[in-house]
Amino acid sequence: MDSWERFQEPLPPKERFYSSLNEAGMSDEEYEHAKKVWKKHDCKNMGDYHDVYLLSDVVLLADVFQSFRKMAMSYYGIDPANFYTAPGLSWSALLKSTNAQLDLLTDYEMYRFMEDGIRGGVCGPSRRFARANNPQVEGHDPEKPSTYIFYLDANNLYGWAMSQHLPVRDFEWTEPRAPEFYMQIRHDSRKGFILEVDLEYSEHLHDLHDDYPLAPEAIEIPFEQLSPLQKKLCPTYKPYRKLTMNLMDKKKYVVHYRNLQFYVRHGMRVTKVHRALKFRQEPWMQPYIDFNTQKRTAVKNDFEKNLFKLMNNSVFGKTMENIRKRVSIKIVNTQEEAEAYVSQPGFVRYVDMLNFFVIHMKKANLFLNKPVYTGFTVLELSKLLMYEFYYDKRKPKYGDKCRLLYTDTDSLIMEIETPDVYADCLEDIDEYDTSGYPRDHPLYSAKNKKVIGKMKEEMLGKPIVEYVGLKPKMYSVLKTDGADKKAKGVKKYVVKKDITHQSYIDVLRTQKTQKHRMNSLRSFKHQIHNVTQEKVSLSAFDGNLLPEIYGARGSSQSNGSRRQRKVRPTEDGRNAKGGDRPAK
Repeated sequence: MDSWERFQEPLPPKERFYSSLNEAGMSDEEYEHAKKVWKKHDCKNMGDYHDVYLLSDVVLLADVFQSFRKMAMSYYGIDPANFYTAPGLSWSALLKSTNAQLDLLTDYEMYRFMEDGIRGGVCGPSRRFARANNPQVEGHDPEKPSTYIFYLDANNLYGWAMSQHLPVRDFEWTEPRAPEFYMQIRHDSRKGFILEVDLEYSEHLHDLHDDYPLAPEAIEIPFEQLSPLQKKLCPTYKPYRKLTMNLMDKKKYVVHYRNLQFYVRHGMRVTKVHRALKFRQEPWMQPYIDFNTQKRTAVKNDFEKNLFKLMNNSVFGKTMENIRKRVSIKIVNTQEEAEAYVSQPGFVRYVDMLNFFVIHMKKANLFLNKPVYTGFTVLELSKLLMYEFYYDKRKPKYGDKCRLLYTDTDSLIMEIETPDVYADCLEDIDEYDTSGYPRDHPLYSAKNKKVIGKMKEEMLGKPIVEYVGLKPKMYSVLKTDGADKKAKGVKKYVVKKDITHQSYIDVLRTQKTQKHRMNSLRSFKHQIHNVTQEKVSLSAFDGNLLPEIYGARGSSQSNGSRRQRKVRPTEDGRNAKGGDRPAK
């Protein structure tokens, strides 16, 4: 519809309905539906059809929003129409339902201390290629060990963390004690600690922890620390601060006491405690999280299920909202007014809109009034749950026959050498939510349905044949009925239509990047444009890993590994040990 005259046209033929954005046409079923709507509403031309669409779109959305308002009022006593965003709504619902009294930090150094410790979820491959060998997959070789690729996801990981004991009040600096003192504090103690420590990652732990290093930290990996092949793949690499799992010693590492207990229990050593912040802790968010979880389990329709999921998920962001990112936008009509703002120290940039100016300013005053200690603790405890599941439950059961392939905050993809991984799960059924399996499946049980913190198998019994992990947010899992492909920054229609599982293997094997053309809507000076650009879609470069054989066997080393000094990959991705390439 590019002119007013087009509104007088009849319904166009099916081939005219083509989306240049998604490079896809209309299906026969969709076109039949269009004709049915046209006839039902007695449309005379595209103008009538256009009006029917807009009316139904607005009326249906209004109807949904009114239902949303009624539900929120019924369950929380709060009207969503009074809020700009879902996080604002859920945060108010949380405070209202729990009647919590939280201390705001008035000591700037405490606030900075918490900010320094905030680290998001860890993500990335530990190994780059694996192929299952068991009776459920094609090409099974009974002469070789039986292996499964197992993809697990934690139920509402942040919800579980928010249900734990969290800081609430009585924050005070205390004199650092010996590390042994902090090892004795119970998880449900009334007093908790956040500590700044030096940690030693002994070399004898490197092989044991290489696939899932403890104590992730945000660091810059310098160009000099990359392997020769990595330097060749990305000669323009520029270091930047990012969250990485590594085997290096930690200096002035801010950590929750429960995480520190776990790290020490698994071999890390505290060499110095620099600072200790004591506080009172309570499970103050638990009633709100439990309420939403129980309601989500009980309701039948997807709309209500999504509401309770949203109310749990969106509240987390408010606990660590970064006030420093807020900006001030000024709109002025004259050049004199614009120049007055340009001369101020908070000026960032301006946009000349011909008839007026839009001025981007930094906030003159910041009110650091968010409970960042809650966000910090939730992020720490969420990592703790994943570490505990892997090192306290999987590793004792399988030893070195369980290897992590990939992790993304609340998920683990593992390669497990065992005769039957599903029989093993049956032995540990209380660790899993198996309510998603078919009712006739041996693992089916409704006991842990939607129980937060329990692990659920993503494939629900469908065997995984092969895994390829190129870098964070870029991997493919091949099943017997197709592939689950992820490629961050690439349009979904490109991933679906143009990228195959074999594409990931080819990139891993050849070390050559792939590029694809993709269309997107972009806004320039508030004008919408349909932009076509060619972007790198798949790349074998991952700056977070020091691969032992980069792209060949699929194994790799975490940064800081003692083996980095002993085995250095050559430019073709091989070392003295050699290695098998993934199958073509």
